[in-house]
Amino acid sequence: MKNIDRFKAGIPELVRIHRKKSALSQVALAELAGVGKTVIFDLEHGKMTIQVDTLLRILDALNIEVRLFSPLLQAMKETQK
Repeated sequence: MKNIDRFKAGIPELVRIHRKKSALSQVALAELAGVGKTVIFDLEHGKMTIQVDTLLRILDALNIEVRLFSPLLQAMKETQK
């Protein structure tokens, strides 16, 4: 499975599980993140036409940290030591 496919499959479930464990409705999460409730509904149902800044606001509201990994940058850092 490609990175993009894992991302598309994982984000809706990640958001839905964190929202429910936080005892938030879709409306409450939307208000916390400063987005419309439809954005939350669409995201949880796999619609991936969302702007990156909007997704990051939602993840931030759920206290989910995004980490990026680049094998190239990692290798470069290791050779600079």
